[in-house]
Amino acid sequence: MGLLQWAVAGAAGYGIWRVMQKQKEEHSPAAFAEGENSGGNFSQVRSAGVEGMRSNPKRWDKVDEASDESFPASDPPSTY
Repeated sequence: MGLLQWAVAGAAGYGIWRVMQKQKEEHSPAAFAEGENSGGNFSQVRSAGVEGMRSNPKRWDKVDEASDESFPASDPPSTY
């Protein structure tokens, strides 16, 4: 193969690799907010509160907050 053909094949391979990396990044856990990485978090539990969510809920009150903060604990929040 000529030098030009090798360059085209390399560019195509790099383009495919970049697309695959972007798709891999987009498949991060749905519950996590942008910038909140689950890398070392083997149990895949996000931070409590609206700040840790990817999308903001339409309404959010104290009961929702207490319930979110208690997860994944087995005890219910003390506000009930």
